[in-house]
Amino acid sequence: MRSLPEAVIPELPNYYRGKVRDCYDLPDGRRILIASDRLSAFDRILAVIPWKGQVLTQTARFWFEHTADICANHVLAYPDPNVVIGQRLDILPVEIVVRGYLAGTTGTSVLTLYKQGQRQMYGHTLPDGLRDNQRLPAPILTPTSKAFDGGHDEPLTPAQIVDGGLLAKAQWDRVAEVALALFARGQKMAADRGLILVDTKYEFGLDGAGNILIADEIHTPDSSRYWIADGYEAAFEAGTRPPSFDKDVIRAWVAARCDPYGDAIPEIPAEMIAETSRTYIRAYEAITGQTFTPDESGASVLDRVRANLSPFFAG
Repeated sequence: MRSLPEAVIPELPNYYRGKVRDCYDLPDGRRILIASDRLSAFDRILAVIPWKGQVLTQTARFWFEHTADICANHVLAYPDPNVVIGQRLDILPVEIVVRGYLAGTTGTSVLTLYKQGQRQMYGHTLPDGLRDNQRLPAPILTPTSKAFDGGHDEPLTPAQIVDGGLLAKAQWDRVAEVALALFARGQKMAADRGLILVDTKYEFGLDGAGNILIADEIHTPDSSRYWIADGYEAAFEAGTRPPSFDKDVIRAWVAARCDPYGDAIPEIPAEMIAETSRTYIRAYEAITGQTFTPDESGASVLDRVRANLSPFFAG
């Protein structure tokens, strides 16, 4: 099982390292985004998961191609299974999460806020008496500020977004319309595959003409929560977590053994890494209905990526 811990390619210009992606900005306004196999949590890298980058890139490709009629996206080409050539966009300072269920574990999730007694959140009023993982009356937008400086995201209402000047009203209206339409498409296609698309994150950006495009990724196992539809009702009635593609096993294992924000990370067992890799592959196949075919060409993943990106090397 081969992996891509990082993709540092000196022949490419303007390198930028994200949590998962290694990016290069070309002089002509295009951006190269290489999905590594890094697994990020607790604001640090925990492990390298073989094939994860290919799974994310190809899952996003599937959804980009199946939602292009709703909204244009940043993709220009796929020169490699781990690589996207995209338009460089001005990313909007608001991150959009659409939620169809009372679920989540982060401080900004609707379930966390609901358990704290809040009923008004993100400009919505939720009724009393909802239970963990219950379907909401209708999907809701739960936008947060996008912490470019490494700070924490903060919940926002539509009024705060517009009145605070983060987005013009016409921009917010367009983003809201597109996000709900994308989520509806995602839920319908997931249901056809025996899955529940519970919630998902979208990032949007502006191109040079001011058009709003989808950036980053869409409906991947990293940006979305999926449940297995077959087991949902029984789990909900029992008050247990619905069956899902459990990619959080490494995160939970680390958190049980150290302070993941301050301590050194213990060595993660090889079988746990291999099982997480298999989970990503199972997720890809369940979500897309396609068989995952790992690209094993080249002496290594990096060698293959370098060869496929050589046309972009500075002359």
